[in-house]
Amino acid sequence: MNVSEILDAIGSEIVARGCFLVDISVSKDNDIVLTIESENGKIELEDCVSLSRFFETKFDREVEDYSLTVSSAGLDQPFKVLKQFQKAVGTKVEVQIKGGKKMIATLTAADEESITLKYSQKEAVEGKKKKELVEHEDRFTMDQVNAVRPFIEFN
Repeated sequence: MNVSEILDAIGSEIVARGCFLVDISVSKDNDIVLTIESENGKIELEDCVSLSRFFETKFDREVEDYSLTVSSAGLDQPFKVLKQFQKAVGTKVEVQIKGGKKMIATLTAADEESITLKYSQKEAVEGKKKKELVEHEDRFTMDQVNAVRPFIEFN
């Protein structure tokens, strides 16, 4: 069993449930892990159960000898596909730039090549003794970015 066979069999069902595929992995022992995310809102347990059942109608466990895990993309996991970035536009994200710089920013745009972030940082301002918060909106190419994940705020 390979990734393209799996996608051919259940890709339309993922879309029909209002979801999209974030990741799929198949180990040499046929341990299959499908990671999905909802187009709008969040993944419900029923989405995972339904996709698992649908998968089982397409592949005979006795013939294929596989194990299957269907899960949602974790809130603490970095984005992997463009749709995750696009879904997060307008929200706060935690970003790690190559070279070690980390920041909390608002994701304002995303495409295949880059992301645009709006953030504030303390900087020296001419004529002022203390550093002040200066707002920036910068574009970063995908090769400049190590990881982007949702920012979780506890109130």
